[in-house]
Amino acid sequence: MLRVYNTITHKKEKFETLEPNTVKMYVCGVTVYNDAHVGHAMSALVFDIIRRYLEYRGYKVNHVMNYTDVDDKIIARAKKLGKDPLKLAEHYIKDYAQNLADLNILPATSNPRVSNTIDLIVEFVQGLINKGYAYAAKNGDVYFRVDKDKDYGRLSRRKLEDMQAGVRIEIGQEKENPLDFALWKAAKPGEIFWESPWGKGRPGWHIECSAMNLAEFGEQIDIHGGGNDLVFPHHENEIAQSESYTGLELARYWIHNGMLQLGNQKMSKSVGNIISINEFLEERDADVMRMLILSGAYRAPLTFTDETLDAAERGLERLKSGFRPALPNAKRIPADGRSKLTTQAESTTQAFTDTMDDDFNTAGALAPLYELVKAINTARDQNASDEQLAPPQATLRELTGVLGLRLAEKTGAGGADKFIDLLVEVRTEVRAQKLWSLSDVIRDKLKELGVTIEDSKDGTAWRWG
Repeated sequence: MLRVYNTITHKKEKFETLEPNTVKMYVCGVTVYNDAHVGHAMSALVFDIIRRYLEYRGYKVNHVMNYTDVDDKIIARAKKLGKDPLKLAEHYIKDYAQNLADLNILPATSNPRVSNTIDLIVEFVQGLINKGYAYAAKNGDVYFRVDKDKDYGRLSRRKLEDMQAGVRIEIGQEKENPLDFALWKAAKPGEIFWESPWGKGRPGWHIECSAMNLAEFGEQIDIHGGGNDLVFPHHENEIAQSESYTGLELARYWIHNGMLQLGNQKMSKSVGNIISINEFLEERDADVMRMLILSGAYRAPLTFTDETLDAAERGLERLKSGFRPALPNAKRIPADGRSKLTTQAESTTQAFTDTMDDDFNTAGALAPLYELVKAINTARDQNASDEQLAPPQATLRELTGVLGLRLAEKTGAGGADKFIDLLVEVRTEVRAQKLWSLSDVIRDKLKELGVTIEDSKDGTAWRWG
């Protein structure tokens, strides 16, 4: 039975969907005004892993990830660069889409944009005004009345009276209450704008996701996700405005990933410790980032250092070793050895599922995979043939694939194996002719391609990694 930690109840709950075998999952995407960084990658990878596991468990997952292409930050950066804000956003959307592909993140079912949802946003805001939950100020802004929502603060577990202490209305704002938040912002001179019943303007940040969610899924969804930095105010405000508008619970489960920390320091543009996804991929393989996340708890902070990345890389190499081919001239191992391999593969699948069912416990799920690798490598050392190694390797390939790792691809599953076999045969002949320098050149060139050559008295074997 799959159990999921729900931020709104602060406990693990049995996972039950609104519709049988179907998951409606909305995950807050990026605000596209600059290069995406590894913190964005963490959130995207967490929900990719969750999606992949839900699909493995038989669910059809409708995964929506939005692009915020209308925002204060985009407008400010576009003005600084002298560019049209929507064209600037389009540039970074294309870049981020490529980042996701490079990280082996499955394409979302849909990627709505704010700029394509303006009509619904205006309708949404007007509906809140009609219900008494929002009001239009004289300056053209529209605000949500937080004190009208009696449950306001339940996601972040904040009390309205505590939040009000010390909060002041800023100059230029015409709020009834300092905590009221903007649903619509009157356009300033030179800013991008759309027409509305309240004058020229653009949507506030929070209403954008509520409207895109409504457009894609209707009034209710199963999972709403994002980083835990969005719990307040973004997701809190989404709940307030969506549930005030529909009268229904917005999401059954709220899932939030922890933040990425560089060393012991939170990533921050003001501090200047931001590493873009492109910069990371220039130095490390995409699987290293995924393995780093898999090795921890998705709800906890994640430490991003050379040491933790090196550890993730070692974990990858350990898993990849399970795909190495049989030793040269390997013979079939006895029936009891084959039986042990079969039993290990079956128990691995069960242990993997049981552990992942406990709130997507990826770190725990890696343990049975390592045990399976150990069993495969032991059988190989005992001269198991490729035919005998194939079934447990297939299990390993399937389960690491559920986690989104591309180990099988990088261990030569396909034509690459045969080509490397040929090179190793050529090298063996070269060694027989005592052409040691040429032999070393072949070995070193293969090493550059990620292939390790192992010479022994029984012949030459090779492996990826």
